[in-house]
Amino acid sequence: MSLHRGDSGDFSEHLPVTRQAVAKHLGVLGRVGLVHAAPSGRERRYEVDKAQLACAVQQLSSVGAAWDARLQRIRRIAETIQREQG
Repeated sequence: MSLHRGDSGDFSEHLPVTRQAVAKHLGVLGRVGLVHAAPSGRERRYEVDKAQLACAVQQLSSVGAAWDARLQRIRRIAETIQREQG
């Protein structure tokens, strides 16, 4: 099994969750376009949409950077208050 293609059974062999849990999560990922499913006999084969994943990574990085900036501002404010009180 490659890291970007497989069925829920393939993935569940490598994860500490049930096949049903993996299938549920893959369904959610499919609804948001991060994976695509294709029938393969009685199984459904999933493949990562690399472009969509790259877009999601970029968006999450942007959100993370914004939160980092906010937390730094809060830290500076807290340090200023602490200096003024001490």
